[in-house]
Amino acid sequence: MQNKLHFINHRWQASASGATLDVLDPSDGEVFATLARGNAPDVDAAVHAARACFDGPWQAIDAAARGRLLMALSRRVGECTDELAALEQRDCGKPIKQARADAVALARYFEFYAGACDKLHGQTIPYQNGYSVLTWREPHGVTGHVVPWNYPMQIFGRSVGGALAAGNVCVVKPAEDACLSLLRVAELMAEVGFPPGSINLVTGYGHEAGDALVRHPGIDHISFTGSPRVGTLVQQLAAERHCPVTLELGGKSPQVVFDDADLDAAIAVIVNAIVQNSGQTCSAGSRLLVQRGVYPQLLQRLGAAFEALRAGPAADDLDLGPLIRASQLQRVQSMLGQAQADGITTAAQGQVVAHAPASGFYQAPVLLRDVPVQHRLAQEEVFGPVLVAMPFDTEDDAVQMANATAFGLVAGVWTENGARQFRLAKRLRCGQVFVNNYGAGGGVELPFGGVGASGHGREKGFEALLGFTQLKTVAIRHN
Repeated sequence: MQNKLHFINHRWQASASGATLDVLDPSDGEVFATLARGNAPDVDAAVHAARACFDGPWQAIDAAARGRLLMALSRRVGECTDELAALEQRDCGKPIKQARADAVALARYFEFYAGACDKLHGQTIPYQNGYSVLTWREPHGVTGHVVPWNYPMQIFGRSVGGALAAGNVCVVKPAEDACLSLLRVAELMAEVGFPPGSINLVTGYGHEAGDALVRHPGIDHISFTGSPRVGTLVQQLAAERHCPVTLELGGKSPQVVFDDADLDAAIAVIVNAIVQNSGQTCSAGSRLLVQRGVYPQLLQRLGAAFEALRAGPAADDLDLGPLIRASQLQRVQSMLGQAQADGITTAAQGQVVAHAPASGFYQAPVLLRDVPVQHRLAQEEVFGPVLVAMPFDTEDDAVQMANATAFGLVAGVWTENGARQFRLAKRLRCGQVFVNNYGAGGGVELPFGGVGASGHGREKGFEALLGFTQLKTVAIRHN
């Protein structure tokens, strides 16, 4: 059995309390590793190590040198793709193709931000005679990162990569369900030359280590990805000491299909957008809004696609792996049970393969039809492979239904009408709109974030660097 410790100041450290927690394989529910169970003293040690690095050796590394470090890390991650994917597969229950895609994306994030390090420019501002005024961007200092379990490598890359590129140093609290790949990445960062204290990982529970990180007065900026409920608590705690926060809090994202859409192109994308990572994706296309003229046809074709889907052990590399843990499976099954009790029709369902261990956390993909707009299944994030479909008549109906949740993360629009494409993109209340596609293949370069209950601030792309810096204005008066 593996025994994993905190990674602080380039050293493996046990928790100050000596406590540990178990790591379960979602494919069979068996314990295969233990983690250090961090708390406030461990977080404090990590923050102090980060501060010493920021005030010391980190200052000697200029922007171009940071870029070279990140590029070296990108190459090293690329060399370790298979190793990292294997860790992610067992830790998170991801089919190997998904785990490999996440490792490849991680390398790409570091590559992108390596090239951005020395491109973060200020401005000169025309002002009164006798003055020269300029601005420059400075790092916050020590940034705290709470990384969720659904895409640990990708979210580490977009969050920590951006923070480092902007000149910060980082303390990371990974989700207790998904730490192994990130601990290995931290080790790789030490190998390629990042100075001690520039990256620190404290493992443990959110209500212990995560809470301590958010409360710590030495954290200058917080990046949090998780639920709206916890995001609210993070904001409240950060506000007590005026600490800026970037929040990505999930979604209930609509796919809007008009009667002129190319259904052949849309169907595979719509299916993938809900079953990828077993539906455990903040930007999952979990609501399907279809114009009434093509509603029966599209549901029939989607039903056939759903019935062909198979869920099973991660090592089998099927369409879906297991959900992350028993409590998540129970939540999904409870919501499906409520749908059944409320008379909502199951249009189609995939299958869990017969040899899948009964102790694993498996949920077959489900397509529900004619779901009322205000029903819980159409309003709340299920975080499982459940797609809810509903018809609409007019463009105005579609917009009203699409915007009828508290969330506003992503939307997909399927239509060949160019004017309608732009109208919908403008009217939909969300942070990203994809027209005749969904997700744009990941899009490391594309700013990502939401509105409303989906959070605020942006990650990914160059825009993320702005959030990881603060603007300083310098006004010089000439004699």
